[in-house]
Amino acid sequence: MLRAVSSRYMSYRPQPIDTSAISLPADLEALTEKLAENSHENWASQRMKDGWNYGPSRNDEAKENPCLVPYSELPDSEKVYDRLAAMETIKAIVALGYEIHLPGLE
Repeated sequence: MLRAVSSRYMSYRPQPIDTSAISLPADLEALTEKLAENSHENWASQRMKDGWNYGPSRNDEAKENPCLVPYSELPDSEKVYDRLAAMETIKAIVALGYEIHLPGLE
């Protein structure tokens, strides 16, 4: 049984929506930072609900993580992950045919 489950996951090949042709206008690029911050806030909130606290280095056993700080205090190297996830989400929405408009500009 374990071998069957293991081989099923070994053959998994992620197939994200192709966003390579999507170029976002500047107003949607600005949205990326807000979504990145919100993503971090959601992640941190869930971690804290699960009993995690700030710690100087990641320690899964003690449930400590150095990223449990406000987004503005994260080093850019940590913000990159949230920014890329936010950007790819916006691009996927556009690739699927949806349009995003700034309020008041319609």
